[in-house]
Amino acid sequence: MALRILVADDHEVVRRGLCALLDAHDGWKVCAEASDGRDAVEKAKQLRPDIVILDIGMPSLNGLAAARQILQNDARQRILILTITESEQVVREVLEVGARGFVLKSDAARDLVAAVEALQQHRTFFTSQVGEMVLSGYLHGGQKTPTLPTLTPREREIVQLLAEGKSTKEVASVLDLSVKTAETHRSNIMRKLNIHSVSELVLYAIRNNIIQAEVLGLRASADSAA
Repeated sequence: MALRILVADDHEVVRRGLCALLDAHDGWKVCAEASDGRDAVEKAKQLRPDIVILDIGMPSLNGLAAARQILQNDARQRILILTITESEQVVREVLEVGARGFVLKSDAARDLVAAVEALQQHRTFFTSQVGEMVLSGYLHGGQKTPTLPTLTPREREIVQLLAEGKSTKEVASVLDLSVKTAETHRSNIMRKLNIHSVSELVLYAIRNNIIQAEVLGLRASADSAA
């Protein structure tokens, strides 16, 4: 039976390239594609692929939040994270969310097949630079850097949607909440983080890898063209 893989990346050219690389491998099949985190969560729940490959910097719901929800639905799911950054904070969050592998996009052509093979055999895989970071720090008692108050998964979702430019009403619609509940969440988040404006919220979201700057750049370009 073929290994069934779900690929989620909001950049169509990148996603198609990943799918072509995976489909070319004997015994593997890309069973679905997703262009954002929410779509990935839904397709993973419906199709139950063997492996899910998630880009971190996706709109609507980022890869880490999507991974968290996918694993809540099925704790046995094997997830491989793709990202453009190898910062220690991102590595820590990937490990904490429960993903089995971590590959830099710049290394995907070289490492993607090996990473999927590792997950297929129920092993973990980390790009070489990340593996060294894990061994020298996080897994061997490295100290965590101080952080702001921890947000719940739902609060992180709301921060991402607000930082991407959605109104409170739009957030309520996306998350199937009442507008009043969404407004309460927003107020609680701003108070918890001691944030007083949307611009500060956007900066927090970028610094804490809830969104990536390139997502904002694409949105800003679209807004200016409208």
